[in-house]
Amino acid sequence: MAHERTGAVTLGGSPVTLIGPELRVGDKAPDFALLTNDRRKAHLTDYKNKTCIITTIPSLDTGVCDLQTRLLNEEASKMGDDVAVLAISADLPFAQARWCKESNVEAITILSDHFDLSFGTAYGTYMKEKRLECRAVFVINQEGTIKYVEYVPEVTDHADYESALQVAKEVINKAGAAK
Repeated sequence: MAHERTGAVTLGGSPVTLIGPELRVGDKAPDFALLTNDRRKAHLTDYKNKTCIITTIPSLDTGVCDLQTRLLNEEASKMGDDVAVLAISADLPFAQARWCKESNVEAITILSDHFDLSFGTAYGTYMKEKRLECRAVFVINQEGTIKYVEYVPEVTDHADYESALQVAKEVINKAGAAK
């Protein structure tokens, strides 16, 4: 049975239970099995040799999630081919595809954890009471090590995007210098 973390975050001021471990900087990033908007499987290994910025959101159809995903799409368009920016929610792939088309979001990859919450239980972002992801941000280097983690304490608040993007830029620069 997966580890439960009660009260680790709140949603609208009410504590919720997160399923899965609390990951930390230095941990090896767990693999996952998600669905693309056209219902193909996607795994962390699909992004090997890339720096990954991964954000989880409750639903693209909410104001904060919409803004967060649009902001990261804008940032992703400036980053180049050695970076993958992934936005993960438990929304159905059909809803994600609709949102991407309506929002003209093309620089990031939107993935669905709806089927079995593989990501949520591996990264500790699955909110048991809501069957949704909490708001979190992870930066993973090209070797698969977590370099930044933020579980946003109040799910309806924005993440610290600037800090996450700064760490991602440092990881990218370090990887570029090593080539």
